[in-house]
Amino acid sequence: MKTKTITQSVTLPARPAAVYAALMNSKKHAAFTGAAAEIDPRIGGTVSCYGGYIRGVTVDLVPAKRIVQAWRSRDWPRGFYSVVTFALTPAGRGRTKLRFTHLGVPSSDFKDKSGGWKSHYWEPLKRYLAAKR
Repeated sequence: MKTKTITQSVTLPARPAAVYAALMNSKKHAAFTGAAAEIDPRIGGTVSCYGGYIRGVTVDLVPAKRIVQAWRSRDWPRGFYSVVTFALTPAGRGRTKLRFTHLGVPSSDFKDKSGGWKSHYWEPLKRYLAAKR
């Protein structure tokens, strides 16, 4: 299967620890996405977002700095996983620069996933974090 890599960057209106918590805490994740999430916030912990549409396992964590997960979408071939990395750095004035990489996205799903990260993650996450300030 041919795959592609998504790379995106976004500046968020909160400190890295708050961004990390929103991504790794089930209740906070559900609050910003509006969909059920079950996230075990440990290395080796399972991840289920958007009511099970996304499933995965966390393979590396550095609190307030980095999240790496083996990740799959429900409609991908059985057993096929990609790797997502959220790298967080302070951006001054209480903001965070999030650098995102999604390796191994099936070429047939690249356009939808690339747009989906923006519409289903970065925009709602910005709104959620801004409301918490």
